[in-house]
Amino acid sequence: MEQGSEGTGIALIVEDDNELRALAVALLEETDLRVVEASSGEEALHCLKYLAGDVVFLFADVRLPCFMSGVDLARTVRLKWPWIRTVLTSGAPLEEDLDKTLTQVRFMPKPWRALESLGGPG
Repeated sequence: MEQGSEGTGIALIVEDDNELRALAVALLEETDLRVVEASSGEEALHCLKYLAGDVVFLFADVRLPCFMSGVDLARTVRLKWPWIRTVLTSGAPLEEDLDKTLTQVRFMPKPWRALESLGGPG
């Protein structure tokens, strides 16, 4: 778990590709949010266990290492921490439909280019 600059809330970036994670972090560090990084769904849940009250934005890849996918992570977040705005991203088409628990989750295909593509944290 790595943490960036100070801000008004936390954006949690969950991406296993180091270069893409660094790009997402760089984009979000331009906002008022502090940025925390995770490379797997399990690591993200560990972060949320301690930081959930401050996390306002989750940006997660659909395909993550280990056992938890980004979709599984988004479901867990929506059920436990429904105030966290969530965006899922992938370089491949979304293979599963976003069910009722994920109606507020946005999907953004890769490659993404600018902060406005992230749907903004607000």
